[in-house]
Amino acid sequence: MSSFQAAMLTVAPDLALSYAERGNAFGPAVVLLHGYSDSWLSFQPLMELLPNSLRVIALSMRGHGDSSKPSAGYRTGSFATDVIGAMDVLGITRASIVGHSMGSLVAERIAIDHPHRVSKLVLIGAFATLKDNAAVEAMWCSQIAEMRDPVDPLFARVFQQSTVTTPVAPDFFDSVVAESLKVPAHVWRSTLRSLLDDHSQHLPEIAAPTKIIWGDQDPFADRFWQEFLVRKIPGARLMILAGIGHAPHWEDPRRIADELAAFVKVPLVW
Repeated sequence: MSSFQAAMLTVAPDLALSYAERGNAFGPAVVLLHGYSDSWLSFQPLMELLPNSLRVIALSMRGHGDSSKPSAGYRTGSFATDVIGAMDVLGITRASIVGHSMGSLVAERIAIDHPHRVSKLVLIGAFATLKDNAAVEAMWCSQIAEMRDPVDPLFARVFQQSTVTTPVAPDFFDSVVAESLKVPAHVWRSTLRSLLDDHSQHLPEIAAPTKIIWGDQDPFADRFWQEFLVRKIPGARLMILAGIGHAPHWEDPRRIADELAAFVKVPLVW
């Protein structure tokens, strides 16, 4: 098993992104994009199980983890541009893009705006927008709109607990909470607003073979959105995991690693 290589990369004069890389530097590239308030570390259990034949890169998007935390640039399109910039710096022409939750929106945006850079698309706990989502609106009103630094550790822990249905390793979960606490209040606010962006009218433009992975106990991305994505993205296929919540790659990383590796390696004909 190869070790992680965690580092920083500069994608703009005022923007550096934290990332981790694992696997064969010359293998098929897989780029992992995390959820709201997470970082590249949220993919560590998955990365450890993916085959070494793949070149796997997990990014911490701007404002998250140890990446730069500028005052602006938290719309979905800006995140997508950052990812393309990171791929350029890393010398990656095309990659399978895997997005979880917020990262699914960014992955969709990349597939829409930069189709030639995406070989496969994997969406986990996905949606096309969180506009009119009652749970998100309640969280905005009760917690996020008036959030100030430092972020309440109890809030971060309760928020992350709400995303899982089955237990995950305590040490890993503690690290996830610690990463959430690195996110400043202005990023919590600005990023949540970006999740209200709606590019659903452009989903039919996605050309990459697409796999959607969803846990049927997901409290944020319900079945409506999975069926919506399947209808709108040409040829998309849905895999449903019984008894799993919003973060299948935390709750059942072995199965997700096997599914992801098989999907990435199949021929491009879909």
